[in-house]
Amino acid sequence: METPEIQPRWYQGLTAAHWTILAIASAGWIFDVYEGQLFTILFTPMFKDLTGDKGAIDWLSNVGFAAFLFGGAAGGLFFGVMGDRHGRLRVMAVTILVYSLFSALTAFANAAWQVLALRFLVAMGTGGEWAVAAALVAETFPVRSRAVAGGIFHGSSVAGASLASITGLILAKLHLSWRTGFLIGLLPALLVLWIRLGIRIAPPETEPAPETGDEHQPSGSLGELFSHPVWRKRALIGLGLATVGLATYWGNFASGHTLAAQSLGAASDEQKQSASSLAYLLMNVSGGLVGLLAFAPLSNRLGRRGAFALYHVGAAIMVPWTYLGGYGYATTLVLLSIMAFFVLGMHAGYAIYFPELFPTRLRATGSSACFNLGRVLGALALLVRGGLGRWLGMPMAATAISSLFWVGLILLYFAPETRGQKLPE
Repeated sequence: METPEIQPRWYQGLTAAHWTILAIASAGWIFDVYEGQLFTILFTPMFKDLTGDKGAIDWLSNVGFAAFLFGGAAGGLFFGVMGDRHGRLRVMAVTILVYSLFSALTAFANAAWQVLALRFLVAMGTGGEWAVAAALVAETFPVRSRAVAGGIFHGSSVAGASLASITGLILAKLHLSWRTGFLIGLLPALLVLWIRLGIRIAPPETEPAPETGDEHQPSGSLGELFSHPVWRKRALIGLGLATVGLATYWGNFASGHTLAAQSLGAASDEQKQSASSLAYLLMNVSGGLVGLLAFAPLSNRLGRRGAFALYHVGAAIMVPWTYLGGYGYATTLVLLSIMAFFVLGMHAGYAIYFPELFPTRLRATGSSACFNLGRVLGALALLVRGGLGRWLGMPMAATAISSLFWVGLILLYFAPETRGQKLPE
């Protein structure tokens, strides 16, 4: 009787170069998320200081969010193409410099329009960083380790959101200006020094693919991405999945802390603010982080499509259950955490799955097109959600948006399975 071969654990055999690349990519993504969340935390005191008009704050914040979404899409496409043409590490260093420098320049803004313009420029760097870093991690790690490494990379986003929250609390506690918070955004630029020290990447694990007639295509070609029938189909499927995830993130996850505050009924504003903050923390850590880290082992066991299907069905069930139940605060916290496991957790799948869909010459370009164009379509879906919210109320609007999870489930029927496969060349 033959003894079954013991498969090595995902981390066995990895070198210092593997861990260094994962650390650099994760650090870049942490500060990427930090730069985005910092605006969310500081826009009220910032626009109040710059305009003196409390009534304009809500409108200006929405314009700022829109500028960030469109800047992320533009920068993601541009730097994704550059990453395929000029190398992952080099372009990732540029994206980190872009979002660090323009975030720091926000501290010197003297008018609201300057902040809005800088939000667009900051987002160009953050949008590009994710795609290039995701491609870099996927290419660096062997097949057996790729999913877990990608999950850790994307899961580090929780650290960025937490860091932004801590920064906001420190600024309030020490009575420091919002300008100080944006100056701190210059720190990620120090990562570039690390990147430029000559980090050596472990050789890609992919084997040469059979000749297909595509070997002489230029790297980073959006034209090839959307004209080649195979890559176009994969790009559209990835774009659809990202649109579902990003629209429901802002439509379901981001309003969860408001639902928690409302569950307190006639409590004071201070109590509701405290309840809202605790709910946001629990959703990110006890629910979201666990869901993000669980996606990789689940995708190794169930396949990429199977894991995505599990998360989509779980989210489609949990959102209506959470928003329509009218529960008390403690029950709402528990349900929000379970909901966050599915709604936020599926985002780790994008960092794992998208780079596996495209050949080396289109990997960053394709991953970026999926994720960053998904931001734009997700923003358009939020306009629908906003209208539904005014008409039906927040719980019913959130439930209506959650129907997109069933759309994602349909998309998965047409999606290719990539578990255990070499990256396409």
